[in-house]
Amino acid sequence: MLNKQIITIATASFLWLAAVHIALAKKPAAGGGNHMQRGIELAQQKHFDEAAAEFTKAIEANSKDPRGYANRGTAYRQGARAAAAAGDSEGASTRYQSAMADFAKYVELAPKDASAYVERGETEVELKQYDAALADLTKALEMKPDDLTALKFRGFAELGLSQWDKAVADFTAFIQKKPDDLQSYDRRALAYRGMKNYDAAIADYTFLLSKNPNDTEAMTKRGYTYSLALQYENAIPDYQAALKVNPQDNDTFQRLQYAQSMLAKKNASPPPAASPSPTPTPEKPSLLKSISPLYIGIGIVVLIVIAVIVRLLTRGKPEGTSSMIR
Repeated sequence: MLNKQIITIATASFLWLAAVHIALAKKPAAGGGNHMQRGIELAQQKHFDEAAAEFTKAIEANSKDPRGYANRGTAYRQGARAAAAAGDSEGASTRYQSAMADFAKYVELAPKDASAYVERGETEVELKQYDAALADLTKALEMKPDDLTALKFRGFAELGLSQWDKAVADFTAFIQKKPDDLQSYDRRALAYRGMKNYDAAIADYTFLLSKNPNDTEAMTKRGYTYSLALQYENAIPDYQAALKVNPQDNDTFQRLQYAQSMLAKKNASPPPAASPSPTPTPEKPSLLKSISPLYIGIGIVVLIVIAVIVRLLTRGKPEGTSSMIR
């Protein structure tokens, strides 16, 4: 809920990568050297489309040099990032596709160069093609295990695939090599949260706040993690601190209200136990109800038997004569 898209974070953090890659690219042994150098200068000045045009001329002069495709692909990717930041989604998409084509050619011409897979994998992460990115970045790390760019971007791909434990492992390994990379703590905290390891996530956000106490994003993320852990009493101060810096943050305000309501419910006294209802005294059955049909039937049979016996005993006796004189 609090997380920005991985592509946004990657773009903000790794904007320098393309420029470094271009700046370190050597001039080709044969033709196109002037165009390659001019392309590097334009890329450093953030004129990415013009840089791509110069690299195209270098490629035309020497189509077998993989560095021309690597540099042009990086320029396209930088141009795509700039277009996305400006709200030009169509322009960004077009440039990303051109970058992917160039990196594919880079891999074709230099299949043993780990950087080829790193560049393509990084671009795939930004395009949310996480399965493909994972494959490319893993291959790059097999070829060059100490490539930190590959390690970090593989962590991004694993986040995109909800492979939380693997992402934690990659970001932890990256942090061990670069403990000052604050973004990796933020991404590892997200992975910990996906694993429901809230204490570890809170520890990473706390570390970020120790480095920058005014980091409102870390405040709100830690507050949200406290809420997930049902520690509303800890979430509330984080939300309140973030709102002091940015009172117009409606999302954080709503989360604050939620945490406050849940804390109030958590602390509410339990309702008194209900008094047991008195058990009603069973109603005594009336005399008529207590006489069952069976008993009535038996009584009738007994009366009939008695009548028969009396009849048999009185049969044949002389009738008494009257003593009256007629």
